[in-house]
Amino acid sequence: MSNTADQISEDIKTAMRAKDSIALNSLRALKSALTNAAIEKDGLGTLLDEPEILAVVRKQIKQRQDSIEQFEKANRQELAETAKAEIAILSKYLPAALSEAQISEFVAQAIKETGAASKADIGKVMKRTQELCEGRADGKTLSAAVISRLS
Repeated sequence: MSNTADQISEDIKTAMRAKDSIALNSLRALKSALTNAAIEKDGLGTLLDEPEILAVVRKQIKQRQDSIEQFEKANRQELAETAKAEIAILSKYLPAALSEAQISEFVAQAIKETGAASKADIGKVMKRTQELCEGRADGKTLSAAVISRLS
């Protein structure tokens, strides 16, 4: 197993001992999502590499962000607060986010490498930028940077 997967297992045990139900529930959901991703990849028992684990963590965070939006529309603040707490717990497993300047550098590098010249090339540039950023920036931020650069 990778370091992140091992850390998640240890954190589940710690949350059990501390009787921290929010952490325990979010970490169990994450572990389940990792297991499902492994099964989809090559079957049960498959080990995910670090980028794949980070992608699953990001997906879990995105689901909670969407939930917060829905909870706030429905005026369910207690559920929104729980989801925010879960995001804080899951965010510990992500690498440090890139700064605006770093993202701009990666976008410029991706444009140069792909030879992009217009908005028609956004897809190619986005793909290369995501590879360069190695998951240290969310897609929405990268998309905005790429679109502004190609406009």
